Amino acid sequence: MLIALGTLAGGLGLFLLSVSMITDGLKLAAGGSLRDILGRSTATVWRGIVSGAFLTSLVQSSSAVTVATIGFVNAGLLGIHQALGVVLGATIGTTMTGWLVAIVGFNFSITAFALPMVGAGMTMRLVGPSRRLGALGEAIAGFGLFFIGIDFLRGAFEGFAQNMDLASLAPEGFAGAIIFVGVGFVMTLLTQSSSAAIAITLTALTGGVISFPAAAAAAIGATVGTTSTSALAVIGATSNARRVAAGHVIINGFNAVLGIALLPGVIWLASINADMQQYPALSLALFHTSFNVLGVLLLIPFMKRVSAWLERRFVGLSEKLGRPQYLDSNVMVSPALAMDAFFLELKRMAELARDHAVAALNNEGSPDARLKAEHDGLRQLVRYVEKSVTDLEKDRLGSDVAQQLPMILRIANYIDEAVAHAQACAETDSDVEYLLQTDESERILLYRAAVLKHLAFCNPDRHDFSADEVNQAYQALRVTWRDLKTDLLDASVGGRIPVQRLNPAIDSLRMMLRVAERATRIAIRLAELGRGVPLAGKSVPDRPAGSSDQGAETAIGSD
Repeated sequence: MLIALGTLAGGLGLFLLSVSMITDGLKLAAGGSLRDILGRSTATVWRGIVSGAFLTSLVQSSSAVTVATIGFVNAGLLGIHQALGVVLGATIGTTMTGWLVAIVGFNFSITAFALPMVGAGMTMRLVGPSRRLGALGEAIAGFGLFFIGIDFLRGAFEGFAQNMDLASLAPEGFAGAIIFVGVGFVMTLLTQSSSAAIAITLTALTGGVISFPAAAAAAIGATVGTTSTSALAVIGATSNARRVAAGHVIINGFNAVLGIALLPGVIWLASINADMQQYPALSLALFHTSFNVLGVLLLIPFMKRVSAWLERRFVGLSEKLGRPQYLDSNVMVSPALAMDAFFLELKRMAELARDHAVAALNNEGSPDARLKAEHDGLRQLVRYVEKSVTDLEKDRLGSDVAQQLPMILRIANYIDEAVAHAQACAETDSDVEYLLQTDESERILLYRAAVLKHLAFCNPDRHDFSADEVNQAYQALRVTWRDLKTDLLDASVGGRIPVQRLNPAIDSLRMMLRVAERATRIAIRLAELGRGVPLAGKSVPDRPAGSSDQGAETAIGSD
């Protein structure tokens, strides 16, 4: 018994190692091909299914394809609907392991081709360790180990069959088979590989350790268990990653329920069909493929609804901020309404950017998750505004409206830069914190307070807002910065502050001034835009006599 257990553990270890070698080797050999194939071949659900099935059957890992798909969704290359098409295909592709084991693993002499594959593959690996040849050799060696691992598993289960009461393991009817659904789930959960669970099930079936009904039930459990990999992979991940993982659970869960519904009929058919009794491994591979393919076919018409439902779930702070409140397809049909919506959206973005900058400058230690979410959400909103401007039908706009579009893009760009600079201040806060332990701490705190005060001053909604006054306040802030920088350099020359700590701190403090500069530009440009917007301009304060927005912004400058 101990020998059989050792053989089982060794065979499983070889199998898992082989799958890892196949996956890593083919991914390295393909280079960017995996990304290119998914990018080009997911325009429709059907193309996504074909791509997902092909890639999964090739690399022998639905997890690798699913994780790659999640990455493409996060990068904006795939939508949730397209990603679910790839997941549907991966569900079919992962059934190829069963066919590979059933057809090749049990019907040919393993040593006749497996050991030569390992030898040839490792020779290629040694010849070209850092090239695609080496990666391809690793994959070939992995396929050789795949079959050797299967052979060890088969030998282990044959040993179990000679020393165990098989009748006690055979489920009685449908209720007993359900127990093995849990067995298949647990095997997949422990090995984090449905391919491993299917291989174990097939070798146990062929070795006579379990009956066909039990093996069929275990295959259903493996279908559900493979979703655990996705569930574990998205802990603390982005909202899109969680949506794809949830879609994976929905798809495989539905297929498992369908498999359970078909199980009584399959059990009855196996009891009367001589061919199924003669070729149990092939029969199991056929059943595993059949209920997964049938489930995918039944789910395809509902994928748009599932995608829309998932889009409304797992909404994080960054996505909430990244969703416009005033811009949508309805207002874009009217130039006047569109300009009003742009103005209101930019005003909201400017306020959020000021709040983010205040939080970033007051942050102590590393930036927290909220700061990162605000940063990502605001920059996503900037991209949306820019896209909305480019999507406008320019030939249908009046000249007065068309002249406002460059201004909108400029303000959006200022907001984008202000948010990026504020986040940089938070990420380099440790350099400034060091200076706060020196004799220059009071001057630094006064400078930071002046920046925060100026951010509050850069609000075009103030009833007494004046572009000239905002610019003058910024020029005074520049003077404060120059005086502080001079004092810090003098302290470094006097040996009171190490040069290696001073330079990064000066860069961080200068970044605060850049945030203030961008806030100044945003406020001046928003006030100017508001006077040219048909509806929103009514709520913008009149320009004080003698003021000039263009001149004020030109004089801003930077340090």
